[in-house]
Amino acid sequence: MDKKRIYIVAGPTASGKSARALELARELDGVIINCDSLQIYDGLPTLTAQPSEADLNAAPHILYKHLHPNDVTSAGNWRELVQPIIAKVLAEGKAPIICGGTGLYIKALTDGLSPMPDVPDEVRARVVAHYDEVGAEAFYAELSARDPEMAARFHVNHKARIVRAMEVLEATGQSLAEWQKLERAGPPEDWEFVTEIIMPERGELYRRCNARFVQMVEQGSALEETRDFAARIERGEVDEGVPLTKALGFKYLRSYLSGDMDMEEAIMLSQGETRRYAKRQCTWFRNQMK
Repeated sequence: MDKKRIYIVAGPTASGKSARALELARELDGVIINCDSLQIYDGLPTLTAQPSEADLNAAPHILYKHLHPNDVTSAGNWRELVQPIIAKVLAEGKAPIICGGTGLYIKALTDGLSPMPDVPDEVRARVVAHYDEVGAEAFYAELSARDPEMAARFHVNHKARIVRAMEVLEATGQSLAEWQKLERAGPPEDWEFVTEIIMPERGELYRRCNARFVQMVEQGSALEETRDFAARIERGEVDEGVPLTKALGFKYLRSYLSGDMDMEEAIMLSQGETRRYAKRQCTWFRNQMK
């Protein structure tokens, strides 16, 4: 069977993976496909380090600024989006180049996912409202009583995970653990993944994280887009707490704009947040991917 190659360029934030993907795209007549859980949203292109206009003009890019911030996605949703895109790129005789730092998305593509149920919006809303009403400890206690296997995997403060476990239980009557035991649906057999993980030395990676954030602020775009995005939230166009509000530095620049901290503190805290995130990504890639 002739194998069709899909290239993956992964690594922590500020590692240089976007530049490497562009280099590959030029070499291979490639199409760069986003694999970053925040770059898929439209709203904070600078803070999420999306490709510049020059980069976009240098090679085709897909799945950047693709979703409204309220359209919360997941590894499974991304996989459903990306598989037909990869097939189309291959059919056109071009090289698909998956680029990003969201390791769970990459694993969903290369290893497959267990079939998961759709949770109706009304169930999700009811579970979240219940969590907000009773608080973390009482909610966790309920999950422990009803689904001890899933509860044992998480800490009481892992809100998103324990809410997800309860949503699946409410929607299907079955533990998420049972769904996860079902056979994974993998990629097509004729797809071959060529993976490159870029992992700079830690000191150099931290230096890049610090410098890049300062550059984002000095260019003015990070502050301006934070102001615009915060205004969209205040007008009700974007929900408070959507994933994009977790973009590195957003909450601190927003605090600066509201007068709650000075710029020096906002930059320092944002740089620290970025370094910690890069460290977590490095740990994940070392432990989870070859």
